[in-house]
Amino acid sequence: MSNALAIAHVTQALALLIENNVGPEFGEAVKVEPRKPPADPQLEQPTISVFLHQVTPNTSLRGNDLPTRAADGTLVKRPAAALDLHYLISAYGDERELVGQRLIGSVVRTLHEIPVLPKDVIEQAGERPYLAGSDLAEAAQRVRFTPTVMDVDETSKLWGMLYQTPYTLSVVYQATLVLIDGRQSPVPGRPVERPEVRVLPFGAPGAPVPPGAQPKGDEPSSDGDSKELAKRETEAPALPAAKRTAAKAPAKAVAKTAAKSTARARKTAPRTTRNAPRQGDDSTEK
Repeated sequence: MSNALAIAHVTQALALLIENNVGPEFGEAVKVEPRKPPADPQLEQPTISVFLHQVTPNTSLRGNDLPTRAADGTLVKRPAAALDLHYLISAYGDERELVGQRLIGSVVRTLHEIPVLPKDVIEQAGERPYLAGSDLAEAAQRVRFTPTVMDVDETSKLWGMLYQTPYTLSVVYQATLVLIDGRQSPVPGRPVERPEVRVLPFGAPGAPVPPGAQPKGDEPSSDGDSKELAKRETEAPALPAAKRTAAKAPAKAVAKTAAKSTARARKTAPRTTRNAPRQGDDSTEK
């Protein structure tokens, strides 16, 4: 996290990083300027321009801090803008000695060898009076430089925006990630009054159910129910002989009582004579 001076601080630190690592390959000093490419470059002295031509929101963290306030409007989290910086690095020098190409090779070597902005370079760049108050050195997120590929169409559009500026050999790098904090301080959270930590094994009452396991109390499926019933009947132990006899005794008593009731009903029923006339027989009337 850093304040609003982070963008300018990264630009100055990038120019200082290139200046500290590109000089030994030349017999004379190389001038590195954090500005746009000049309209009338001076080719007598080797020069490198570091130009910030675009600032874009970081796609991965642009919506990371949306819920920054509570329901009553209280600030609970300091908002931070996540940005990516796009740099155009151009080289100027005597074309007869290919100074520009040698300088671009040194820039590519430096940023490939040191892709993350070192803290000592950030602190050295922060000594400029116009960067007083910048806290980029205390930021937890370090700025990383990555080369960007641009085709002929994109390159012509970029240089077309630089009015009356002649094209020169250049490379484009993207600086990720720069976080700019808001100025308001959030309300500190309330301390924990009574910590409660419970450790329960799987299967204990109140413990979470492990993934893929069937919670207790759920009814099994019909197939599982029938299989479980058959298993219980197969595994059930046989009763002793005395218990089997005792179990059959009530059934025999009930059957004997029913037989006696049937016989008693037959004795009390009225008997019919053999010679009783049949219904519909005309011989008895004659």
